[in-house]
Formats: sequence, C-alpha cells, structure tokens
Amino acid sequence: MTIRQTNDITINETLQNKKFKTKHPPGLYMLFFTEMWERFSYYGMRALLVLYLTTKFVQGGLGVSDATATSLYGTFTSLVYLTPIAGGYISDRYLGQRKAITIGGIIMAIGQLTLFSSQSMTALYNGTFTSLVYLTPIAGGYISDRYLGQRKAITIGGIIMAIGQLTLFSSQSMTALYIGLFLLIIGNGFFKPNISTLVGHLYPDGDKRRDSAFTIFYMGINLGSFFAPLICGTLAETVMATTKAGQIIHYGFRYGFLVAGVGMIIGQIIFNSLSNKFLGDIGKVPVTKIKTGTNAENKNRPLTRQEKNRTIVICILAAFVIIFWTGYEQAGSSFTLYTQNFLNRNVGSFEVPVSWFQSLNPLFILILGIPMSKLWLKLASSKNGDLSIPTKMALGLILLGLGFLLMVGAVMQRGGNSTDTAIKASMLWMVGAYFFHTIGELCLSPVGLSMVSSLAPAKFASLLMGVWMLSNFVANKLAGIVAGYTETLGHLQIFGGIAVIAILIGLVLLALNKKLEKMME
Repeated sequence: MTIRQTNDITINETLQNKKFKTKHPPGLYMLFFTEMWERFSYYGMRALLVLYLTTKFVQGGLGVSDATATSLYGTFTSLVYLTPIAGGYISDRYLGQRKAITIGGIIMAIGQLTLFSSQSMTALYNGTFTSLVYLTPIAGGYISDRYLGQRKAITIGGIIMAIGQLTLFSSQSMTALYIGLFLLIIGNGFFKPNISTLVGHLYPDGDKRRDSAFTIFYMGINLGSFFAPLICGTLAETVMATTKAGQIIHYGFRYGFLVAGVGMIIGQIIFNSLSNKFLGDIGKVPVTKIKTGTNAENKNRPLTRQEKNRTIVICILAAFVIIFWTGYEQAGSSFTLYTQNFLNRNVGSFEVPVSWFQSLNPLFILILGIPMSKLWLKLASSKNGDLSIPTKMALGLILLGLGFLLMVGAVMQRGGNSTDTAIKASMLWMVGAYFFHTIGELCLSPVGLSMVSSLAPAKFASLLMGVWMLSNFVANKLAGIVAGYTETLGHLQIFGGIAVIAILIGLVLLALNKKLEKMME
C-alpha cells in the first residue's frame, strides 16, 4: 500500500464519518478563515511597508529613497515565498501541517508587532527580507513532509509570525524592526506551504471538487487581503495620524502593524480550537512517518517515471509564473508610488488613501471568483472539455500584459515620463489594470495550487508546494529591482516592457501546452 493510498483511506474514512450540509467538508471553511486572517496580517503590513520606508522619519517613516524602498520591498516579499520550502519539509517530516500552521502564525504575529515598534532604517539594510518570505517555504515544506506534519508546522509558523508582528509594534528600535521582519519570514516558511497542502488532503485523488475547493480557499485569501489595506491603511493614514492645519505631520504606521499582529493571533485561535473537530487526524503525522506494513519501502523507494514527469511539469510551470508574479507584485511597489504621486485620487472633496488601491485586487477576486469557478465547471462539462492547466496559465500571463497596457495609457495621459506631480492621470487606469490582473490571477494562481496538490508525489507534497512558491521568491526580488528602474528608465518603458514580455511568454506557454499535458498524464 502506498503512502498516498494510506492518506486517501484516512481521508475517505474522515469524510464518510461526517455528514456535510454542503458539497465540501467543513474543514475547508475552517482553513478558509485561518488563511483569511493570516493574509489579513500579511497584506496589512505589506500595504504600509513601502509608504513606511519612504515617509520622512519625523513623520513616522524611515525616509529612504523610492529605489531603495522598492528594492527592499521586493527582497522581503520574495523571501516570504522561499521559506515555505523549509516549512513544508519540516511539516512533512516532523510536525504535520496543523502544528506548522500554528507555529508559523504565531511567529508572524510577533513579527508584525515588531514592525509596530521600530522606525529604524538600518535594520532593513541588514536583511534581505522581502525575498526570503518566498524562499523559506521550501525548507518549511521539506521539514513538514519529513518530520513535523502539516498541522504542527502551521502552528509553529503561526506562533512565530504572531511574535514577529508584535515585535514590530513593540519598540521603536533598529533591533525590533530587524527581528520582526525576520520572524515573519521564518514563520511564513512553516505556515504557507502546509495550509495549502491540508486543503488538498481533504480530497482523495481524482476528486472533482478539488479545483472548486481551491477557488473557495483562494477567496479566503483575498477576503483578508481586501480588508487589510482598508483597516490597517485607514489606521495609519487617518485614525492614528496626527494632523496640523489639515496636514498630516505624523503617520500611525505602528498601529497598522499592531492590528496586523492581532489578525494573525485570531487566525491561530480559529485553527487550534477547531482543527481536531473538522480535520480529524489529517495533517497530524508527517507523511514519511505514517505507519503501514510497507512504510520503509514507500519512504525510500525512488520516484516512478510518472512522478518524475509530474514533478518536472510543476517546476517548468513554476518558472513560467515568475513572469506573472514579477508584474503582479508591482502592486506593492511601483503601482503604490505611481498612485501616490501621479494619479488623481479625489472623489469630490475626499481623497482616496493610497493603501486602499491594494484592496481592488482582492475585491475583484471576491466578485469574480465564483463566476470564474462556474465557468471552468461549465467548460469541463462541455463537448470539448475544460481548458488545460498550461492554457489557463498562459491566459493569465496575457491578461497581465493587457493590464500593463492600460498603465501605459495612464502614463501617456500625463504626456509621458513627466516627474511633475501636479500633472495627474485618471485613477480609472489603475482600476482597469487591477481588473485585468485579477482575471489573470484567477486563471493562474488557484489552478496552480490545485495542480501541485494533485500532481506532487505524496512524500514530497509540502516540499513541492514550497518549490511552487519559490517562483514568488524569484519574482518578488525581480519585482523590486524592476520597480527601482522606474526612476531611471521611466514608467512608460517599465510598464510597456512588462506588457510585451508577459504577452510573449504567455504565447510561448500556449505553444508548449500539448507537451506539458502529456507529461502530466
């Protein structure tokens, strides 16, 4: 009996012993809310980070240049998606997904509170934070698969992230800022790959509900992402800001980090109080420690040819989506600064806060998620069948390119690369860009998560989820570098270049569709 078969038996027994009022097991919705609060924590911090870096020190920021801020932002966000590789390994090997989620969540919360506490620029120079966020999941996934199990890994990651958020909040010092971001990176490594793996474990192989489940789960991600900039941004830019003669003289960034940390703690309370009830034994034991008569054979046997081909496909598609995320992650860097400096944000006498624009993407996902899911189901039941995974991802890249073409329109409305902030473009260009990027994301991201959970060999499930997130590590680092060039090359060249590259790479992926489909069989 293989490890995957053992997992499927456990899953099937769990499903058969519970009566569900919906088409999906209730464990999905518990994971939905856990991930919603984790993403609230992360995106609340992310919405403020570049503004925090570029705002003058006396106004509550760090006073660094735009180029430095976007580079640091890119490094941090990319590292967020590297740590899940380690987190997945620890979870699969030692903790299980559930403990990993809890530990990761707590660490991230503490990291956010550390950001609350510090206004030191030096700490940001001492680390490569943004990229590590996407790098550590490789180690986290490996440790989860081998030693912890997903649930222990999630718990560990949650605890570390909570500590990180609280550290950011706690003290205005260089040390606090450094520690807070470091904890967020490490906690994310445990948390991120394992909660996605748990969603896949709720369904046996071949279950047609899997893609739908990941779409629902993805909506949870974006529900948190939608409210985070609104709440944390409003606190920082309005409620906790100090004004004089109608002008802001000091921003309340630290309080935004505090609320982000509280969100992480809420997610951990939900996960740890309800996981036994709704998950049973799923994710408790590392895959490599499942007790079966042939466990040693399963643990040590080499991958089959089919498993190798499927693993190769995961890696190939991960390489392609680097282009998508490089463009997509301009949202937190060049898009944020362009919105702040060059868009007319006035609606009557009200000026829309810059951070609110980062809620557009999750808002569109909440609106379009269900219709897109129904579209895939309708295509699947049609005569020609559903679109292949590579085709959907290619469409995502092309749609990303179309969104950047709209931003080219915004630059042209201002007369080109003018640095005169008095000349403003309509904010509708940005709204349209986010709309196209969102449709592209729905074609690519939840489909990718579902694909990895379905194709990955069981003993490397969380590890390969971390490897999938490695594309975000590379992309976020590239995104920060690319955004920094807007000061020297100009927005027209950067936005136009991303548009052309994304569309061309999408067409290349379409050309490789049949070859990749054959390898996935």
